[in-house]
Amino acid sequence: MKLDAKIPTPYYLIDEKLLVNNLEILKGIKDRTGCKILLAQKAFSCYHFYPLIAKYLDGTTASGLFEARLGFEEMGKETHVFSPAYREEEFEEICRYADHIIFNSAAQLAKYRGQAKAAGISCGIRVNPELSTQDKAIYDPCAPYSRMGVTLANFSEELLYSIEGLHFHTLCEQNADALERTLDEIVNRFGKYFDRIKWINFGGGHHITRADYDIEKLVSLINAFKSKYKLEVYLEPGEAVVLDSGFLVSTVLDIVDNGKKIAILDTSAACHMPDVLEVPYTPRVFGSGADKEYAYILSSCTCLAGDIIGEYAFAKQLKFGDQLIFEDMALYTFVKNNTFNGINLPSIVKLNQQGEFEVINSFGYQDFKSRL
Repeated sequence: MKLDAKIPTPYYLIDEKLLVNNLEILKGIKDRTGCKILLAQKAFSCYHFYPLIAKYLDGTTASGLFEARLGFEEMGKETHVFSPAYREEEFEEICRYADHIIFNSAAQLAKYRGQAKAAGISCGIRVNPELSTQDKAIYDPCAPYSRMGVTLANFSEELLYSIEGLHFHTLCEQNADALERTLDEIVNRFGKYFDRIKWINFGGGHHITRADYDIEKLVSLINAFKSKYKLEVYLEPGEAVVLDSGFLVSTVLDIVDNGKKIAILDTSAACHMPDVLEVPYTPRVFGSGADKEYAYILSSCTCLAGDIIGEYAFAKQLKFGDQLIFEDMALYTFVKNNTFNGINLPSIVKLNQQGEFEVINSFGYQDFKSRL
């Protein structure tokens, strides 16, 4: 992969061509089904790309006030908001940005519905089908004792007098078969109420732009649902919008050998890709492979002993100054990074469709100091 040697590392790199490839896939689904697709900003909120994304998608989803304002100001299309609970002092401002507001409980709906409706907002409630389709407990909204969504036991017809839509979000990096199972359960539990609402949001976690994703099944599910129930259907993927379109470029600062060779980089899992430690998972590195001869542990320059990215092997021995490229680094990186240890935030760089590099944001000491 060709890089611009003049750009200091570490930096996030967004390849605009790869982003457009994802957007074309999502637009194709919209064209074939008439559904609406929103960008879930919790996964990616680099607003420099919002004008481009707006050419393909219908708007944004937000988890609170700041994301709602960002989507409203920078994309300017539909703005949907869901939060497990809203803050009284923020709700009036949220109403200035939102087209749709989804509530997590009957109590939250009762508290804020009057204010939302007076602002002309379409209200919905999140439901929980209590069907787990994944094994990642930290991301499972249907796990026992989950706080996410109203279960059938807590759903009453009184809610229908205040809402126009239902929302569910149960998937994480999954294929259309998981959606199919979830939809069956949603229909079984809540289908009797569909004739009293206008829209339904299938949530996120659909890995639509992954190579093995069953797009034909997704299209069939949406079309069959819309035909039978006459509801507006929304999807709100985050990862799928930017999947495999971003990279994190880092430089080898040192190599030590304490039983294994350890490469110390100018990037950090804890600071720049926290999901590596939280999930945990081992990100792909360009040019590495299990069949390669030279093995290294990749680590960071923070003082956290466990700030380890993973074990990798390369065809050549690493040396000081080598640049390594971590793949699939657009999602849940910018939005979760931090300045622990005073480590600087990576710059954000665009590789445009003409093959030119452009630094669109960079950071320094004041960004670290202003947070403290």
